[in-house]
Amino acid sequence: MKRSESVEATADALIVVDVQVAFVSGIEAVPDHASLLAAIETLMTAARAAKVPVIFLQNDGEPGTIDEPHQPGWILHFAPLADEIIVRKTADDGFDGTLLHCLLAASAVQTVALCGVLSEMCVAATARAAMQRGYHVILPHDAHATYDVPPGPGGSPMVPASMAARAAEWSLGDEITIAESVADIRFSKPTGK
Repeated sequence: MKRSESVEATADALIVVDVQVAFVSGIEAVPDHASLLAAIETLMTAARAAKVPVIFLQNDGEPGTIDEPHQPGWILHFAPLADEIIVRKTADDGFDGTLLHCLLAASAVQTVALCGVLSEMCVAATARAAMQRGYHVILPHDAHATYDVPPGPGGSPMVPASMAARAAEWSLGDEITIAESVADIRFSKPTGK
C-alpha cells in the first residue's frame, strides 16, 4: 500500500536531484521555488547533522538548453560540502550511466530520501531506478517540484505545477513512502557502516 504519512520516516542518505540555478531562479524557475528551496535546505541540514551521505545529481543538458554544462543555469544552486559528491548525468534516471549505485552501496545505504526537480522526469525516474535496485525511497511532498503542464490535445486544460507534482508522486506506485513534509524526515547512519 502506498504510504503518504505524517509519521516520521528515516533515511540513511539524501539525493538532491538537479537543483540547478536555471530551474530554481529567474524566469525559468519552477513555481513556488522559494518554498522548494527552503524545504530542500531543511533536508540538507538534517542529513548533514546526521553525517549521512548527501549526493547531488547534476543534469548535463544538450547544447542550447538552460542546463547546458558550464553555463550559468547548469550550476548547482546549493554548494556541496567538501565530503559531498556530485554525480553528473545525461539521462532522467540518476543511476543510468553513473556511479550512483556504487556510491550508495559503498556506504551500505538502504533507504534514500529524494528531493529536487523535475517531479515527473528526473525525480520520478531516479526514484523508480532506486526501487528497482532494492532501495527504499522516501519522497517528501514539499521537496520536489515541476512546471505547469500546458494545455494539450483534445482541449485538455493546463495542469498546475502542484497537481503535476502530485500526479508524479502517485505514479510511483505502492512501494514508495510519500512523506507529508520534510519535517517528517529523519536521517541516521546506515546500519552496515
